[in-house]
Amino acid sequence: MKINYRYFKKIMALGLVLMAMSSCKKFVEADLANNLIAKEDAFNTDNSATSATLSLYSYYSTVDHLKFSTMFGGLLADELQNTTSNADLIQLSQNVVAPTNTNPTSYIWNYSYQTIRYCNLILDGISRSTGMTTPVKNQLSGEAKFFRALMYFNLVNFYGGVPITSEINELDNAFKPRATAAEVYAQVFSDLKDAQNLLPTTYAGSAALKVRVNKWAATALLAKVYLYNKDYANAEAEATKVIGSGTYSMATLSNAFINTSSETILQLSTLFGASAFSIYRTTSSAANVAPPAYVLYNNFTKDFELNDNRKTSWVDSTTFNAVKYYRINKYKVQSATAATLGNEYTVLLRLGEQYLIRAEARAQQSNIGGAQDDINVIRTRAGLGNTTAATQSALLTAIAKERKLELFGEYANRWFDLKRTGTADAVLGALKPTWKTTAQLLPIGADQILLNNKLTQNPGYN
Repeated sequence: MKINYRYFKKIMALGLVLMAMSSCKKFVEADLANNLIAKEDAFNTDNSATSATLSLYSYYSTVDHLKFSTMFGGLLADELQNTTSNADLIQLSQNVVAPTNTNPTSYIWNYSYQTIRYCNLILDGISRSTGMTTPVKNQLSGEAKFFRALMYFNLVNFYGGVPITSEINELDNAFKPRATAAEVYAQVFSDLKDAQNLLPTTYAGSAALKVRVNKWAATALLAKVYLYNKDYANAEAEATKVIGSGTYSMATLSNAFINTSSETILQLSTLFGASAFSIYRTTSSAANVAPPAYVLYNNFTKDFELNDNRKTSWVDSTTFNAVKYYRINKYKVQSATAATLGNEYTVLLRLGEQYLIRAEARAQQSNIGGAQDDINVIRTRAGLGNTTAATQSALLTAIAKERKLELFGEYANRWFDLKRTGTADAVLGALKPTWKTTAQLLPIGADQILLNNKLTQNPGYN
């Protein structure tokens, strides 16, 4: 577990680097403190540039963005319920989010753009460097482009078209209008293709722990983006590259989320081995005082087939005031310290999703046998028999169900799936009396429109 401490030190160093990098022109010149790195020196060497780039993996804006994307996406969909009286979270669960609700703006919009800003700073520093070696330049550029693509991918799926920012001067980015969704996706594709070409197939750092982006991580996200854009031939091709790489294999259900899982394509390291996503299993306060803050819909758990081992392995329950609550239980380590290390990080990409991406892409291309083979990989691991779906329509329905039961509690997969497959109105309209089709996009924050009058509001929120 020594890797945790090494990364922590580098991440702390990066925070100091970026603090220096992001400063505007000085009004008062002063010597840098001994623990700061000058902007012009941050990318002079491979080591200092690597320290700067490693912050993308654990900097709070990246990690919290992903954690809250999971939380908010679950509440917006038919996945998570919130048992507290928090008015902002109630708006999310009822899909009546007001533009003045600061939660999405803070944790999705702002955190995404903070990470994008750091990616832009890193890419600019690398492009100007004369002291870095070419392999390290390629590695770090690929990592920054991967994370920038990931942030834009989430933004466009939560909000639709958003501003595309690439300049390092904040004033140059402050008043940009919204790009179209197609333009945002074009940026995502460009970054991921660049990352795919720049990155090696091997992992920098620990190959066993897979905590740095490599070519296969970029390829896996690219496959997902192609699927979302209905480019099924390319979605199949990219997923096939990952599956056929020989680098990954399906893990048992109990080992799927440990930090040495054979299934993991990319995970975010933690200091002591406890994932931030374990929040979805904890109670909101002391035991027997309140129910868990975030629980699965009861109807959600009823979708598991009788012998589906995912229900027993990845879901648990607790009872409060004679009411049974079901909780996400993919991550088992609730807390960890230097004295009691855990064995879980936060899994960002894994092989199971690649099989489901390829299954859907194949079904859409009428490759019935190929789609059946892929969905059966997922079902076999869950302890289930082969699928009985034998037509394109039946297979797509079966794959949608498997995605729901395989990927729940992992980012906003369910929320995005309902929207991209055109089933949000039917599913959420039947579940939530307040549902309106315009709720498929979050409102642009009122504070953001106040700051930038070139931003326009999404339909249904004026």
